[in-house]
Amino acid sequence: MESAIPAHLRVARRCPLAMPDDHQPPFPAWTARFSSLTGQVVMAYFGIQAATAIAPAALHAVTGRFSSPYAPAHWDLAAYIDDAGFHNLVAIAYWPSPQQFERWKTSSLFSAWWHAAEREAGEYGYFLEVVSPQADSFETIFSDRASPEGVASLAEGMSGEMQEHGYWGSARDRLPRAQIDALSGSATAPSATRTGKRVVLAGRENLCLIRSGQDWSATQQQERQKYLSEVEPVLREGMHFLRDSGHTIGCLNCRYMQVLDVNSHALMEKTFGLAHFSDMAALELWAKSHPTHVAIFGGFMRYVQELNFNIALRLWHEIVVVPATAQHFEYINCHANTGLLRQIGGESL
Repeated sequence: MESAIPAHLRVARRCPLAMPDDHQPPFPAWTARFSSLTGQVVMAYFGIQAATAIAPAALHAVTGRFSSPYAPAHWDLAAYIDDAGFHNLVAIAYWPSPQQFERWKTSSLFSAWWHAAEREAGEYGYFLEVVSPQADSFETIFSDRASPEGVASLAEGMSGEMQEHGYWGSARDRLPRAQIDALSGSATAPSATRTGKRVVLAGRENLCLIRSGQDWSATQQQERQKYLSEVEPVLREGMHFLRDSGHTIGCLNCRYMQVLDVNSHALMEKTFGLAHFSDMAALELWAKSHPTHVAIFGGFMRYVQELNFNIALRLWHEIVVVPATAQHFEYINCHANTGLLRQIGGESL
């Protein structure tokens, strides 16, 4: 069994491990392995918003550019309805470096399209949320090593079975930077710059983002029924708590999204929660002690135990802790509760 932190990112630890002595994980899990040359990567969320249902073609001005030079190495398409009842369609794209991302924005003419005055008119709102973590500032975990998702699509492969999982605090133990940094966040909301119907938010120090996914496409009969009737409703309730009331515990925004096939645009049997927390400690506190996550964790453990740990459900997540200087959040013509806009309050754009 190996450590989640690769050898080239291990340093003399100043922050203690949470892993108990002689810990034996209750089930296998893996993490993505990246080249030792991997530096800063880009995770970009391109969104479109409307009061009524949105056809995927409405986002083609973005996704149609993903086949141009310097295109993302991987991208997903997802949809959700937010707490204001607005429909949202989002393309989530990953680049191996900020330089390649910037070249794509320029060469594809995305920047010209994004900054055009026409974006501020019409029925749609638009948002662009970008975090660019260093390789030591994100971690991943997978229940199936053959099914990479998200940033793992940029990786060289998967680890062997890893030790740091199955106990509270394991995510921090897997995060290389947490060996020497407490990853404390900002106490105050970021400033905002408004120009017409556009708002750009300043970064927030050590913002913590988690994208946590579920794929039940391979499940059959008993397991499928069990997931959809016993596990998913509890998960949805927890995601909606974070969406509606998460501000009381340090969650700045949460979206529970369903994945669409990027070619056919059909709904897939895959969902994920995307949440931003004020820092990693806020995420950990919710995960360890809040009744909504205790119910999610308890329901999942019953699920795997009743199936004798032989499950086809695929689970994964990526957690990112990023400095203020490596964030960009921009909203055009969006309602006031969109994404991280709710931090600053105020009227719709």
